[in-house]
Amino acid sequence: MPVEARNRTPNKAARLIELLRSRRSLLIVMQDNPDPDSLAAAAALRRIANTLTEVQCSIAYGGVIGRSENRAVADYLGLNFRPIAEVDVGKYDALALVDTQPNAGNNSLPADRTPDIVVDHHPLRRDTRVVPFSDVRSRYGAVSTILVEYLGELGIRPDPPLATALLYAIRSDTRDLGSEAVQADLDAAEALYPLANTRMLSAIQRGRVPPGYFRALSGALENARVYGSCILVDLEDVDNPDLLGEMADLFLRHEGTEWVLCHGVYEGRLLMSLRTSQSKKRAGDVVRRVVSRLGTGGGHAAAAGGQVDLKTGTRAERDRRTKLIRERFLREAGESSERCRRLLNVP
Repeated sequence: MPVEARNRTPNKAARLIELLRSRRSLLIVMQDNPDPDSLAAAAALRRIANTLTEVQCSIAYGGVIGRSENRAVADYLGLNFRPIAEVDVGKYDALALVDTQPNAGNNSLPADRTPDIVVDHHPLRRDTRVVPFSDVRSRYGAVSTILVEYLGELGIRPDPPLATALLYAIRSDTRDLGSEAVQADLDAAEALYPLANTRMLSAIQRGRVPPGYFRALSGALENARVYGSCILVDLEDVDNPDLLGEMADLFLRHEGTEWVLCHGVYEGRLLMSLRTSQSKKRAGDVVRRVVSRLGTGGGHAAAAGGQVDLKTGTRAERDRRTKLIRERFLREAGESSERCRRLLNVP
């Protein structure tokens, strides 16, 4: 039996199939440094295309698949996720963006290419309105939930690896079906659970980490600064952008902390991950104001990310940008820069 999920947008899946049947080749582009939600959703879209159409599919990404859980999901799916730098985008007559949108700043689709398909769960962007097929549901906790609904509408039963990846993605992006989840996410998770490999779910969560993780953790602890209910962490130069989110998740567990901002430089960009445990302000709205006129950013209620291009990459430029970002962030969080203390000195 296929996955059953409530049909909230009739004919969306049918319209997608109609478009795909008119094309020969499809490149699915995920967000840069893809997380489990991006990976699973892209794999599900590929499964749909391969099952019901003749289109040839490839999946590409910018950045790296760095976090241990992300690598575990990618390995378990057994698909050839390719760095977009190794792909000739021009040879594909259809392009799809999954878990991201045109000109969002967090994908590596060439700026002169307009996608044919966009499936996402972040706030709708203006450039997405001109895309031939778009399905953007900003209330959903995970983009994988949308793909689960497509699978159900089209009568496709995901095999255990895909079901496991989709279930883990939904749980991961909704904080284990917590406050970020809506009923659609709960329905999708319930439908997937009997089809998933629960032993593999546990293995993904306990993924091994390389020695570099602990070096980064040591540096993060040394550089972490506490401003009242906020923690700011400068990871300096990073070779794995996923560390920013991983460290932000970890520091949010600190007692009395409501906001965490981790930032670091990767390939000429100042990247940041924001986490919050409070509900008065949405992390996505905060990070957009923090990077306003500097770069791009967005996210959800509890988690968000941003990026700022560095023109010269000099220490002086980095210091200016990080100082401005710190001031804007603390102002948004209602904290003063004068209350700064080293985390390791906090009782």
